Amino acid sequence: MNVQRIDGRKFDQIRNLKISYDCFGFSDSSVLLELGKTKVLCCVTLENNVPQFVKGKNEGWITAEYALLPTSTLQRNSRESSSFKRNSRSVEISRLIGRSLRTIVNLTKLGEKTINIDCDVLQADGGTRTACITGSFLALKKAELKWLSQGIINEPILIDEIASISTGIYSGQPLLDLNFEEDKLAEIDFNFVLTKSGKIIEIQGTGEKRPISWNEFEQLKLLAESGVNQIFSSLDDNIAIGKLKDSNVIRT
Repeated sequence: MNVQRIDGRKFDQIRNLKISYDCFGFSDSSVLLELGKTKVLCCVTLENNVPQFVKGKNEGWITAEYALLPTSTLQRNSRESSSFKRNSRSVEISRLIGRSLRTIVNLTKLGEKTINIDCDVLQADGGTRTACITGSFLALKKAELKWLSQGIINEPILIDEIASISTGIYSGQPLLDLNFEEDKLAEIDFNFVLTKSGKIIEIQGTGEKRPISWNEFEQLKLLAESGVNQIFSSLDDNIAIGKLKDSNVIRT
């Protein structure tokens, strides 16, 4: 069964991918990642301090914050600061981004410093959490190069590379990298965080409208592996040391 996708993509094709580096402010590194109509800004800064529960261990920490900007969706969102309360979804995604990055960083080589990751969704069209994870990794990779060149760290801290992608089943068809309209109607919805070395960091998924069979799960897993490989293939030249620059990568 072949479902006609709104944007004309094949079932196993990611959306158009564009990466822009160092496009924002005074952070150590920033990445604007555009995946189709989804646009996220990921910024990295380094703080010479660690949370209380890490003090004295001679190792660092990574923390992340995720937020939807007010006009990132069709209906305006109120700023969390104006409601004096953090949105539970934002908290959950912030924790996902932070723990995903901590799995691929050698925190003992960082010393007692905290890496702050700030992710702001400028435009949401599905897959914002997965886009933020990929964008945050790219920003962290660029920041690592800066810290090495400035002598802030003495050796690389990254031990692997990660990317994240969404999958789902829509009208009985497994699909890769769902946009908002597909995600809204999907029967099954899964997000995968995977390493370039072929390992799993996290899988989040649910049967939105029905249970999922193991065979269907296997199809989604294979799609996710294909999706992150498409991302890594597109970014290889940019991830290489000394070659992190703006790219306009179109997957067709």
